[in-house]
Amino acid sequence: MKGFVIAGTGSGVGKTSITTGIMSLLSKRYKVQGFKVGPDFIDPMYHTAATRRPSRNLDSFMMDDDTIRNLVGYASEDSDVCVIEGVRGLYEGFAGDSDLGSTAYVAKLLGLPVVLVVDAGSLTRSTAAIINGFRSFDPDVNIAGVILNKVSGPQHSDKLDVSMSTYCKGVQMVGKIRKDRENTLGQRHLGLTTIVGDNPTGIASLERLVDSVDLDILMGIAESADPDLPKDSPYVPRKTGASIAVPFDDGYCFYYRENLECLEASGFRIKRFSPVAGDRLPDADAVYLGGGYPELHPEEISSNRDFIEGVRNISLEGKPVLGECGGLMSMCSGMVDPAGKRHEMIGIFGCDSVFVNKRHGPTYVMAEATPNNPLFSGSVRAHEYHYSEVTASKDDEFGFVVKRGLGITDSKDGLVSRNSVGTYMHQHALSSVDWAKGISERLQ
Repeated sequence: MKGFVIAGTGSGVGKTSITTGIMSLLSKRYKVQGFKVGPDFIDPMYHTAATRRPSRNLDSFMMDDDTIRNLVGYASEDSDVCVIEGVRGLYEGFAGDSDLGSTAYVAKLLGLPVVLVVDAGSLTRSTAAIINGFRSFDPDVNIAGVILNKVSGPQHSDKLDVSMSTYCKGVQMVGKIRKDRENTLGQRHLGLTTIVGDNPTGIASLERLVDSVDLDILMGIAESADPDLPKDSPYVPRKTGASIAVPFDDGYCFYYRENLECLEASGFRIKRFSPVAGDRLPDADAVYLGGGYPELHPEEISSNRDFIEGVRNISLEGKPVLGECGGLMSMCSGMVDPAGKRHEMIGIFGCDSVFVNKRHGPTYVMAEATPNNPLFSGSVRAHEYHYSEVTASKDDEFGFVVKRGLGITDSKDGLVSRNSVGTYMHQHALSSVDWAKGISERLQ
């Protein structure tokens, strides 16, 4: 498996714009498999649109080493090259004295070279100092190439060439990207603007952004390592023979690809629909409500009575309903939007969700499932990221005790009603041995 990691010196250096543009250009010649280090839903959407292959998340906090290696081998089996986008700075991770959860950890685990993206705006010799500092910090990380972003013009470019050739021998210059405010990605309160489905216009602008990147040098770097990884399916197979309704639109779009594949491996037929567009709830045995931006579409969701009443009835019948973050918000009785207006929601839980314009996360979570949790058991590793609060009380029934993280209230998360669970946590299916086990068992 050939590949490379695109890492940054920090957040905001242009990793996602550059990575997506490179993936799109490479996909015109090769089969490209994209990955994203860390807990992120939006960046993989861009990767997927660029490569026409589902991008995957690699997270060394939520997954063990063998699982990461297996997932990369499994997902990349029929591809020509894998491209892994890092998270934050190359060495940022779970703690200040460990590389667990970092891009560097994943690069070393997979034995892949790193291409470092540096914001070179207003810098010349200091660029070399930054690069050499990153190279010397951990000699086990192979920084094989550099992309310099925000280069202002020919004079700046020439000075950078001299600095690199003088001080950074052994590191290949992959590309120098001009300062460009037009061909970049838009942002909103949870990060980059989501894209659900293809977005060829946006991807084309990112191709223009990286037109100076030397793809031949990149492929040479990719071919410098070829780790042998396991390719077996990482999921527990079963024959549930049931269907599960899963909404896909701007309101509900935060799903790990592996969670959906895990459900399919368990014998679920996934029925996609769009509550925001007014689609009826499909006839299904269970419902999985992912996160996204329901607070930006409360009128459409609330007015879709078939969806609201349909999910409520499935829960009342004792069928499994799982809601994560935005899904949790929708399972409450009401949702208070960013303008302060309350909208009626599904009503599985007797509390409201309130948009507070105050970010919590992204934060890694460690929790223990309580004995009354109908869908999950044991220790859970996950992440949370939310701009809302749920007005639950300590007297409500909860399915998780939070050891690390915020949860809903008083170190508790996972509101429980019958076989329905609503939580701020986003679990990754491969963070546990058999993530879909509880959902399947509730239908037997």
